Amino acid sequence: MLAAGLWMAPGGIMMMLVSPLGGKLTDARGPKTTLVCGALVIAAGYGLSMALLGTAWGMMLFAIVINSGVGLAYGAMPALIMSAVPQSETAAANGFNTLMRSLGTSIGAAVIGVILAQLSTTAGGHTFTSESGFRTALLVGCGIALVAVAIATAIPAGPRAAAAGPATGTAPGHLASAPRHG
Repeated sequence: MLAAGLWMAPGGIMMMLVSPLGGKLTDARGPKTTLVCGALVIAAGYGLSMALLGTAWGMMLFAIVINSGVGLAYGAMPALIMSAVPQSETAAANGFNTLMRSLGTSIGAAVIGVILAQLSTTAGGHTFTSESGFRTALLVGCGIALVAVAIATAIPAGPRAAAAGPATGTAPGHLASAPRHG
């Protein structure tokens, strides 16, 4: 178990290192661009897995690419939500995002579990997931990441982004543009 964790650690470290770049990209180009770029990196990582699946080093490398995409895109969803709903609804909207993320994780794990269970092989009286099972699961991940790219590309500009004041660059009703009393 320790060895598996150590092989996975570089992916987590890369996610941590790339996350600030996602914030900078969001500041420069907006959260939609960050989400699209992150999903493209994730899809590229899953695609890369087809060539690198045969070795532990290869698996670590494609996991680093996939986790880099996650680190890039993870903060984009809350930023998109914050720009798309009235300020009075941001807590509820972000709570709903958290719920949907949890459901997506649970459903995704179940689907991949079914794929891995169905594409198994037996050796020495023991059942193992076959390489084709892993390849199929990774291709499903790639396909879902590409669907995410298409969906993210279709996201319209949020009302706050469209209504941003030209002088302040902040949305109407934002604290920076509110009159000061007292």
